[in-house]
Amino acid sequence: MKEITAKELAEKLKMNKNLSIIDVREDDEVALGKIPGAKHIPLGEIPERLNEIDKNKHHYMVCRSGGRSGNACAFLSNQGYDVSNMQGGMLDWEDKVEKYEDK
Repeated sequence: MKEITAKELAEKLKMNKNLSIIDVREDDEVALGKIPGAKHIPLGEIPERLNEIDKNKHHYMVCRSGGRSGNACAFLSNQGYDVSNMQGGMLDWEDKVEKYEDK
């Protein structure tokens, strides 16, 4: 499984605002703040929301500590998606967060 640190992802995000970041945490966790521009798809909803994930893009998966996003990476990799897991999750994220608004 491909992995990236929170610090590396923060640097990539500063250079390229068009990254695809998917936050797989639950609603109450995301309400506390998420990486700016990240798409929120709770882990349990990923199988039925595959149509929202572009197979032609690379996606960075994020959760609280890296476990659930790792599970999401394993599942999506098996479906043919190009994904990386953010190690340490939001616990390691030291950059800006945005308040989540349900979209």
